[in-house]
Amino acid sequence: MSEPIRAKIEEAAAQAQAATRNEMEYHQARVLILINSFVRGQNKPFSGLTKLAKLDFLLRYPNFMERLLPNGQESWSEETRPTSMERQAVESRMIRYKYGPWDDRYYPILGALVGRRLAEYVPRSSGLAIRLTVDGRRLARALAAAPEWEIVAARAELLREHFNISGNRLKDMIYTYLPDAVDRPWRSEI
Repeated sequence: MSEPIRAKIEEAAAQAQAATRNEMEYHQARVLILINSFVRGQNKPFSGLTKLAKLDFLLRYPNFMERLLPNGQESWSEETRPTSMERQAVESRMIRYKYGPWDDRYYPILGALVGRRLAEYVPRSSGLAIRLTVDGRRLARALAAAPEWEIVAARAELLREHFNISGNRLKDMIYTYLPDAVDRPWRSEI
């Protein structure tokens, strides 16, 4: 293979790797903001991977969140109301899995937060519990205050206000009130 072709292949591979890294950092930031909203910046753990997945689903799919909010469209404040473009598109797709919406990146996302010392796993008898470190809480607050993350932070607070319930209750609500999100084959995109 000629040197110019090899260089182009290596450059394309490096660009693909950077895009993947940037996408993972984006998901880590969103999850960090979401967890911090639910623990209110305190040194307490967030419990439940099912809960995290369902809350993240509602955060990523504002149309579905709106359908579960007590007053539908009227529940949105001016700063949290989805734009018409958001109503027609999804920021990043999730898949239908055993218990509803899921993203295979949750384990790497949480592992990266722990690896960056932004979070730590908390021992429990069953399920997941994760606690943000001082640096994790500080970064979550800084991200939430940044203009590009304000809407995510405001919607995470709206989720906390209306859906601070167990993961199983969230799952049941999604199955009951959002059948179009779960009435599809496993591993199909929502």
